[in-house]
Amino acid sequence: MIKPIVLITGAGRGIGAQTALLAARRGYRVAVNYRRDHDAAHRVARQIADEGGEALLLQADVADEAAVMCMFDQLDDSWGRLYALVNNAGVLERQTGLEGIDGERLQRVFSTNVFGSFYCAREAVRRMSTRHGGPGGSIVNLTSVAALGGSPNEYIDYAASKGAVDSLTIGLAREVAAEGIRVNAVRPGFIYTEMHADGGEPTRVDRVKHQVPMQRGGSPGEVAEAVLWLLSEAAGYCTGTTIDVTGGR
Repeated sequence: MIKPIVLITGAGRGIGAQTALLAARRGYRVAVNYRRDHDAAHRVARQIADEGGEALLLQADVADEAAVMCMFDQLDDSWGRLYALVNNAGVLERQTGLEGIDGERLQRVFSTNVFGSFYCAREAVRRMSTRHGGPGGSIVNLTSVAALGGSPNEYIDYAASKGAVDSLTIGLAREVAAEGIRVNAVRPGFIYTEMHADGGEPTRVDRVKHQVPMQRGGSPGEVAEAVLWLLSEAAGYCTGTTIDVTGGR
């Protein structure tokens, strides 16, 4: 039996890395995308191989449309037709209010979080869609609880970018539902990942976890479980759906 192929963007650390490892354990061949940190991505790929799975490293900045197209072509040439995409890659800038946000920062955040998700989803649809002779497939986008609360005085630009991902999920799900493609999302809450250090507060989850009904932060593995369920046939009648992994927040 040929294993289905999943491409996970930003798979070198955090939620992406845990999703890659879990996908391999669930029987996928995993294309591990990364932007800069080859060593981290290589560690993920090596662990997959050590556990008997198959991994393919694909370097590309998802904010770069040409690089995304090249990455998908590389995947075609190496393994063949894609079955699943996890749009996980995202960036977060340092905490500030709106007055501290300039155009260059907005360009960085939206280029990766929004444009990158669009580019990757488009290339996936071109390969998965039954309209193009594909077998169908599944796309899962990573959004954020920030999209609901807005992250005032911290990073409203990040929150707004994830709001755009919410809209992409709903619109694309309805656009390609009759073409054999399901499009869903997972909305993490306060999760222990390295991303908080990018925002300037590595221990942020510990500061805000009292706001969560469950009174704790979540783990990347808990988010990965939701992603893998949405990719699976068990979620075969779900499209345009978002699963909150937020501890009740």
